[in-house]
Amino acid sequence: MKRSVLMASVASIAASLLFASTGAQAADTLAKIAQSGKITLAYRESSVPFSYLEGPGKPIGIAVDLSNAVVEAVKKKLNKPDLQVALMPVTSQNRIPLITNGTIDLECGSTTNNTARGKEVAFAINHFYTGTRLLVKKSSNIKNYADLAKKTIASTTGTTNVLVMRKYNIEKNLGMDIVLGKDHADAFLLLESDRVVAFAMDDILLYGLIANAKTPGDYEVVGDSLQVEPYACMLPKDDPAFKKLVDDTFAGLMKSGEFEKLYNKWFMQPIPPKNVPLNLPMSPQLKENLKALSDKPAT
Repeated sequence: MKRSVLMASVASIAASLLFASTGAQAADTLAKIAQSGKITLAYRESSVPFSYLEGPGKPIGIAVDLSNAVVEAVKKKLNKPDLQVALMPVTSQNRIPLITNGTIDLECGSTTNNTARGKEVAFAINHFYTGTRLLVKKSSNIKNYADLAKKTIASTTGTTNVLVMRKYNIEKNLGMDIVLGKDHADAFLLLESDRVVAFAMDDILLYGLIANAKTPGDYEVVGDSLQVEPYACMLPKDDPAFKKLVDDTFAGLMKSGEFEKLYNKWFMQPIPPKNVPLNLPMSPQLKENLKALSDKPAT
């Protein structure tokens, strides 16, 4: 009896090793979730209106709603209605490492889908399109990038905006000093306290920061839009089964009209905590992607 049990164990281990050696990663994330009884979602603390805190440990936003839709799909797929949901705050700097090392299963926030990141992680269907612009105080009289020559500006560590601004700074020989905040709230504080004259970031995030500022009327978003890029949820690379589940979930929302309702909720209607609407209609690029359902990255 002991020998048969041992043989069965050896056979089981051999099967597992064979599965791994073939590179068949299809069920990795779902298998991990099934085994642990837990899915771990990332959230951002100040990426309004995608993912931000309404209160301590209470993230809200359209990206949070998208994450929750995935959770419901996973519960149904695994037949685990009591699936535990763990929430983990991430920053622009640590979000990719936490996906690649398996700490988090899904990150839906304000993450740009580009080819460089696609070497490390996978991206779901794009859910927003944005470009780098400038948040300034109206009193500064800054209207475009040329007005930033020899001045100090802020951006956020780990974002594509930093690369865009550094490249533009060199190409246009502006001589800007670019300082980095650890997150969007930290970078905004640099502007609020007059330590910088502008904050370069995705325009939608800048509008969100204005809506939640102490004195919204003091600020405006200016400048040409540099490098329009898509936002998409991140998930582990080389896991087609989990990606299919996430993509199918978002495709269902987009085809049914539910995504458009979510968009109107977060971009056109008053949002917490100050109940100020962003009043940002859906872009032509996003309208097109509700039909195309593309996960195409920025270059």
